[in-house]
Amino acid sequence: MPRRYPSQVSLPLVVSVEPGSPAQRFGIAAGDEIQTIGGEIPRDVIRWQLLTDASEVALVVARDDEIRNVNVVKGDGEPLGVEVHAAVFDRVQTCDNHCEFCFIHQLPKGMRRSLYLKDDDYRLSFLYGNFTTLTRFTELDLERVITERLSPLHVSIHATDPEIRADILRNRRGAVSLRWLRALLDHGIEVHGQVVVCPGLNDADVLDDTLAGVLDRFPELASVCVVPLGVSGFNTQERMRPHTRDEAVRVVETIELWQHTFLEALGRRMVFAADEYYLMADVPFPDANSYEGFPMHEDGIGMARTLELEFSGAVGQPTGTRSGFFAWVDGAPADGYRAPRVDSPGGLVSAGESTTTPVVLAVKPRSDAPVAILTGTLGAGVIGPLIDTLDRADVRVLPVPNGYFGGNIGVSGLMVGADLATVLSDQPEDHRYLLPDVCLSRGSFLDGLTVDDLPRRVEVIATDGTALRTALEAS
Repeated sequence: MPRRYPSQVSLPLVVSVEPGSPAQRFGIAAGDEIQTIGGEIPRDVIRWQLLTDASEVALVVARDDEIRNVNVVKGDGEPLGVEVHAAVFDRVQTCDNHCEFCFIHQLPKGMRRSLYLKDDDYRLSFLYGNFTTLTRFTELDLERVITERLSPLHVSIHATDPEIRADILRNRRGAVSLRWLRALLDHGIEVHGQVVVCPGLNDADVLDDTLAGVLDRFPELASVCVVPLGVSGFNTQERMRPHTRDEAVRVVETIELWQHTFLEALGRRMVFAADEYYLMADVPFPDANSYEGFPMHEDGIGMARTLELEFSGAVGQPTGTRSGFFAWVDGAPADGYRAPRVDSPGGLVSAGESTTTPVVLAVKPRSDAPVAILTGTLGAGVIGPLIDTLDRADVRVLPVPNGYFGGNIGVSGLMVGADLATVLSDQPEDHRYLLPDVCLSRGSFLDGLTVDDLPRRVEVIATDGTALRTALEAS
């Protein structure tokens, strides 16, 4: 592990070096500690990338208690070829809000300690798409964002009424912290907003008021996603409950009305409802054009339509999915905004990548075997209609109820090994089982199990329609 210093800075530790890269040519190896770059101690991988972008990079490297100077000569902008141990080397800015809906408060005990860390760090917002409330944002943070053009950022809005927002965040600074959003927009920073809707708190008339406030105060926002509250079986907050169908229908209707208003006022829809709302309301998804390029696909907006387009071959390149808000906590590649999902003989498959062939992590069954597609209960409502169009009796969708988290959790990204094992244990051994890689982080499920722990062989494929279609064509 990297040595700790009084400044709370953890110096970058080299995890791996790309073969043939400038770093390898100049003798950098896994286990090296980078003490300075050009005389500066980098705070995070953002600064790391800026400092290593030049054609000459002066490093001070520690190895086995020996300090040496390494001057790397490379092409301007050429990657150094080093993966480091984490995305942030100084202390992660933790969250001091006490939101009742916070999913981290709803996690079961016994998971990796890093999963319980709540961040409110604008750097992780830039790197991974994590949402920040800006309640711990400062003038110095604003200066850095503007100077280094850290864009886009992702901001949790929840409500534009100061009192309601402070109540939802359980933080009095929540009433005033959206002033930083205004400052970011004033300086041309691209910002995507989010509203987590909690029934009885910020839905109905409050949601109307929030979207009116967005139009009035923050019309430069790139987009706003409206997502439902997730309630696990470990929730202890009395005010937090899942939506009813009627409430979901009202949210969808509210969003559609405001899309019309935004179109008239700004020439774009700006606000979008999460796919989950359409599934809960049992109403059709909007057509693909309504998503205006899917700006918030990675936040569950338009994933169903994207999957459909990919599956049908209507789009050339898969959109892909991001790693999810759990993925950053165990460290990240120096050049990385996406954590790797799995290691395979064919190489590393990242959440933002796609493959034209499935990534096989076990011995592949015969190609004519019946196929089962493993997915969350919500995902089954999306994939099922696509499979029906194939008119294939040998392909079925196998929903995996989420007993590990419980509650209304049904997304595929939160499937865990234990629940998959329960479902698979009753399934035929000689069938093919396709598993989306979105539920894995560095080859492990959130409960710590791996695919090797499952009672049936599975094929892990990229989470997109193209990979799914290709895997099925192999049958």
